[in-house]
Amino acid sequence: MRRRAPVVLAGVAALVAATGTAVITALPASAAAGCTVQYAVSSQWPGGFGANVTITNLGSAVSSWTLVWSFGAGQTVTQYWNATITQSGSTVTAKNVGYNGSLATNASTSFGFNGSWNNSSNPVPTSFTLNGTACTGTVTSSPTPSATSASPSASPSSSGSTGVPSDAVWVASGQWDSWTNNGYTLNNDVWGSGAGPQTIWARTGTNWGVIANHPRTSGVKSYPHTGKTINRTISSLTSLNSTFNVSVPSGGDWETAYDIWANNYAYEVMLWTNKSGAVGPIADSYDANGAVPSFTNVSVGGQTWNVYKGNNGSNAVFSFLRTSNTNSGSIDVLAVLKWLRTQGWWADVTVGDVQFGFELSGTAGQQAFTCNSFGITYA
Repeated sequence: MRRRAPVVLAGVAALVAATGTAVITALPASAAAGCTVQYAVSSQWPGGFGANVTITNLGSAVSSWTLVWSFGAGQTVTQYWNATITQSGSTVTAKNVGYNGSLATNASTSFGFNGSWNNSSNPVPTSFTLNGTACTGTVTSSPTPSATSASPSASPSSSGSTGVPSDAVWVASGQWDSWTNNGYTLNNDVWGSGAGPQTIWARTGTNWGVIANHPRTSGVKSYPHTGKTINRTISSLTSLNSTFNVSVPSGGDWETAYDIWANNYAYEVMLWTNKSGAVGPIADSYDANGAVPSFTNVSVGGQTWNVYKGNNGSNAVFSFLRTSNTNSGSIDVLAVLKWLRTQGWWADVTVGDVQFGFELSGTAGQQAFTCNSFGITYA
């Protein structure tokens, strides 16, 4: 049930289910000035079809791309590969994945998808835009990139709000959208089934927020987060500390949590600083009250925790749940990692990603979560 974007190798089609409706979309920093698109239905059957799309960039080189078109007969994208696709009504938005975002002048890339149709007609879309430029086969001057939103922006207060602040420098709604700033990488990370719309915004890599509307059904829907990659063994670290300050809503099913990965995702350490509603850790055993902790009232890292040991089927999971909720504080993360070693739960592992964010299982309508400040230091 863990939340990390899948690693996709070039030339390998990653087939995933289409999810969500984009609320706010940030156009890429580099806009194409000319393009052509070839859209071909590769196969068709009662109620379904497959299609391949080839983009050719005729303008100046771009480092990322967003292709938009509209279906004219109620078609719906159901699966896709070599791109990330979202759909809002008839409008379809396809974005590059990690390995095919760069397009030099006259360079091409392709992606594909499966879709559904109503069996009466399946017309080919008549127009496409690439990074805001109409793909007509001619080259024009580049438009100024901008962000488009479905509703007016509003500045968040200390208790959170329903809008994106007007001074946000990055806004995105894609499933795996990410942004790096000042050594921190932000990820929207919508990975669970049945997720609703979610928009992430940031002023910096450590001052950011998310606006989400996920149904309160079973299972985690997303883990929007920031973080750094450490890539150091525990024994080589002399310090690893973190501070946090967040604003969260009073309802819904979620937790504020660190997610720390080790030995190439073989181990996962979660530090829950706050939680609400129907959420709980993974554990080796459960009773009528839920997960059974392996240790209670453990004071380590400057906090007091109940500690759970479990496995999600892909990796070992060690969860530290703070015995009382807090929205701000500091944690000696290295002390926590060393404590795990003293229990024999792992050895001198290599600490990889240290992440911090909001694990969302469901929201009470549209809700806002804000990371007011955050920091990781290590030596």
